[in-house]
Amino acid sequence: MSEFEAIDALLAAAPDATPLPPADRRRLLREGLGLSRAQVARAMGVGSSTLAAWEAGRDPSGELRGRYVYFLQQAEERHGRRAGERGGASDDPAGSGSGPAALTQEPAAQEPAAPEKAVPEAASAPTSPADAAADNDQDELAEPRPCVLCGQPARHQVEGYPQHLDPAECAAPAPEPPAAAAEPPASAPPSRAAAPRPVGAAPQRVVRSPGRGMKVVPVGRRAQAASDMPDLIGDAVAGALAAASGDVEAATAALVKQAIPDAMALLDETRKGARYDVVAHPWVPDILRKQTARGADRIWEGRPKWTRGELPPGAHEVTALDINGAYLSALKTHLPIGQLEHSTGFDHDHRRAGVHLITPPDWHHDDVLPNPLGNRDEPGPLWVTEPTLRLLLRLSGPKYGLCDPPEIHESFTSGATENLLEKFRVALKDARDAAIAAADEVTLEYVKAMYSKFVSTMGESNYNRELYRPDWMHLIRSQAFSNLWTKAYKAHREGLAVVRAMGTDELHVIGDWRAVFPEGRGVTEVKVKDTYTVGSP
Repeated sequence: MSEFEAIDALLAAAPDATPLPPADRRRLLREGLGLSRAQVARAMGVGSSTLAAWEAGRDPSGELRGRYVYFLQQAEERHGRRAGERGGASDDPAGSGSGPAALTQEPAAQEPAAPEKAVPEAASAPTSPADAAADNDQDELAEPRPCVLCGQPARHQVEGYPQHLDPAECAAPAPEPPAAAAEPPASAPPSRAAAPRPVGAAPQRVVRSPGRGMKVVPVGRRAQAASDMPDLIGDAVAGALAAASGDVEAATAALVKQAIPDAMALLDETRKGARYDVVAHPWVPDILRKQTARGADRIWEGRPKWTRGELPPGAHEVTALDINGAYLSALKTHLPIGQLEHSTGFDHDHRRAGVHLITPPDWHHDDVLPNPLGNRDEPGPLWVTEPTLRLLLRLSGPKYGLCDPPEIHESFTSGATENLLEKFRVALKDARDAAIAAADEVTLEYVKAMYSKFVSTMGESNYNRELYRPDWMHLIRSQAFSNLWTKAYKAHREGLAVVRAMGTDELHVIGDWRAVFPEGRGVTEVKVKDTYTVGSP
């Protein structure tokens, strides 16, 4: 190979340096061609959430970047040809030129289109009374406010958004905002008047950071019924068994290997029709980034590793209980929807979730119960997760009175909901229950791998590039630890002697535990892991 050929080969292998357009323009180019996010994602060979991350400002790398650049260039050329055919009247979606050269141009400053687009889509399928009644955050308003779906006065709100609960009351959105709505400022873009916006709803705020466009908007579409969902888990198991010619071990190994992408596909399916657009790759503060390549970040999860110091005199039989599906149950926790925002002060907003810098209270019950913060030797403030903070606040309240309230110094939070992963959790739980009932160990191991790997790889992991939420990872883990602590407290309150509490799923007790906890393999049940004797007669 000559020197010039070597240089040509080197340049051919170099990463594609073609600049990508700003985040808003990427989305507009796709929408201008009438293509859905799922269609483009399939063509790219990625998940819908990955494409959503690119359209929010995250840049792909390697071969995927080359594919995405090619798609955007072809989209620009298509818009350019359309403009030429119409005699120069451009239909460029961003109004910033056409052709490949336009990839490097900045679009004109404009209001993000997603909030306005969500309203007419929502009006075509308003939430039914039964769907709305299923939400825990449904409230009656003291005074009517504009419905987020149609703009007409509504007397109820769901998760902070005014809505009609009866489809018959939800009229088609008017071309002009209702007279009762406040007039937009004269300097505001015309798009602001397209639909009324909920007042004081934190999740709808538009948050932007350099190079990334972040938004969380109410979608308001009818949620997908469970009966309408394809059986992705059952289909995957059947396909693996067929490919392995019925070899159970080979099929299980293949399913466990593909558990992460399959879990993300299931998550995408269960998010169809959801109320919120989830930011899959937001900017995260430095406290959530690893301090060294093999180190950890600065978040304390409150993992218990506790053994009782003294036992009652005499010999005792100890039962080690195994808590079933600890991480699966922990998927039901208050998760931040969008990008975390910084705040200071001592007040806790239960409508938001994230991580908090606190000075923890003193704990004076180590002789009978583990510290809710787990084993921590260093005194002083530390960063804890939402489940840990909420547990401490409950224990400091009048119902428990076990400690003083923690002192909150600063927080990184976002608008949150406890039901963000609920359909995903229920789909996995139902598959797990059915597998146990049918003695189907293949499906059981597959489901277990799906939820455990989903939790463990959503942080800084090379195995899951579709979701980068280290905050979610810490919160779900902490919720599992909090759930274990709650079971330890229940055992103590019902007269059992708690001997050990370990990790997320191990609780050692003395006494008639069957009178306190149901026995079985379900996620609300416990099973015996071991029995042993301590003490002397």
